[in-house]
Amino acid sequence: MCRRALFRRRFAGDARILRAHQGTGGGTTQCTGNGTHCASHHRTHWASHHNADGGTRGRTDHHTTSRKHRVGFALGFPGLQRQLCRGVRVLLHNVDHTQIELERSRESLAHAEKMALVGKLAAGMAHSIRNPFTSVKMRLFSLSRSLELDGPQQDDLEVIAGEIRHIDTIVQNFLEFSRPPRLRMQRLSPSTVVDSALRLLDQRLKSYGVAARLDRPAPLPAVEVDPEQLKEVLVNLVVNACEAMPGGGDVTIEERADRTPEGRLQAAIRVRDSGPGVPPHIGEKIFDPFFSTKEHGTGLGLSIARRIITEHGGRLEAASAPAGGGVFTITLPVKEPQT
Repeated sequence: MCRRALFRRRFAGDARILRAHQGTGGGTTQCTGNGTHCASHHRTHWASHHNADGGTRGRTDHHTTSRKHRVGFALGFPGLQRQLCRGVRVLLHNVDHTQIELERSRESLAHAEKMALVGKLAAGMAHSIRNPFTSVKMRLFSLSRSLELDGPQQDDLEVIAGEIRHIDTIVQNFLEFSRPPRLRMQRLSPSTVVDSALRLLDQRLKSYGVAARLDRPAPLPAVEVDPEQLKEVLVNLVVNACEAMPGGGDVTIEERADRTPEGRLQAAIRVRDSGPGVPPHIGEKIFDPFFSTKEHGTGLGLSIARRIITEHGGRLEAASAPAGGGVFTITLPVKEPQT
């Protein structure tokens, strides 16, 4: 039974004691004035129930009666009653908040353990595969320079080279996943990183037939950030959005400075697209290692992106917009000057 249920059960028990006490004529009217009559009533009530042989019944009734009068005394005054109600509400709110934080801690711990295991596996596989593939790439490049190939043969060679590059990218993702990011922190506005990422993606956006829009009422406040790592995350999110819209569409990058429920200032970057959105049955799975909805995806891009943001002390979350499309939100903490 959780703490909240135990508290309610105990509080309900006290209320039942009060009602029973009032029903036997021992209500709160006994506790009036300066409390002298209430104390005298305790002694009389205890003596009338005490056994001739000094048994425990009288003592038990005395404690029960004292508890009744304590509850009756508290609830007999409106001010104390309101204070008690406020205390109960605050306590229940704190219990709920503690339970939520505990669940988050458990999830984070389980995710960290899983990431550590997968990281070791990824590192071993990546090093074992990369060495022979480096040799294959070198031999293939040498053959392409020395052989005189006709059109179909040249096409076949280009397909082989393309698939090798694809495998090399997968291996590189394994290596990046297996080692923690080395952050080179700088204090700057994330808005400058957004501008840099959009310049880098300009031609790719055109090739996908995607129009990018920047929603920035004001530049974001400066935060401690590794600009290259944050740019990698933004590029990953925008490219994923483009791939979710094979027929073209819109990508909106929205920047806001807002506050958490606890009142802490944070910089938020939201990447919205006009694609199909995140299916409800997938949810948080898209951040799991090796989970991918793409036919040729590695399932590591979003996992690496979330880890980078987590190393910055922030959060990366995914959702579907009410009007359709996917929304990926990056939040980074802002250190406010001490007052």
